[in-house]
Amino acid sequence: MRSLVITQNLTLDGAVEMLDDWFEPTAQADQSDLLAELLRQDETADAMVVGRRTFEDFRGYWRHRDDDPTGIGAYLDEVAKYVVSSTLSEPAWEHTTVLDGDPVEQVRALLQAPGQDVVVTGSITLCHALVAADLVDEYRFFVYPVVQGRGRRLFPEGTRIPALRLLEARTFEGGVALLRYGRA
Repeated sequence: MRSLVITQNLTLDGAVEMLDDWFEPTAQADQSDLLAELLRQDETADAMVVGRRTFEDFRGYWRHRDDDPTGIGAYLDEVAKYVVSSTLSEPAWEHTTVLDGDPVEQVRALLQAPGQDVVVTGSITLCHALVAADLVDEYRFFVYPVVQGRGRRLFPEGTRIPALRLLEARTFEGGVALLRYGRA
């Protein structure tokens, strides 16, 4: 069975929603150790699940991007993308499947199929549903050294996860820290 991995960029105060200028996707090209880790993680995942808004943001920014020094755009052009949406009918990006049913059941079925990790990023509402359904095997947090003071969080008030196991903790140039947690 595949693993479901939530990968999020977040601030020290836990904001996932990017309301300020603390995250610039192509800036990772200037941080070789961080970029190397992102590309290493890409090698372990052959599917990405996102909500419609995150998908549209990614498609608008990354699709067929010729000036991408990171290689992330090329990966996103090729990876199997699953977008959870009841309104999107034509994704207009290769290797994309629209999931228009119950997202928890759709992801559960995807996890039963053969393959590598399935990654969810952004997509706060979708993440909330997957966390509540106890489908997440691993959390990968890229913590940026800023305090935004506002914005939605990955774990809304009332969310309880009794115990997680620290899999990895490391820092990168520029002060970003990676914290990886798995099921206890």
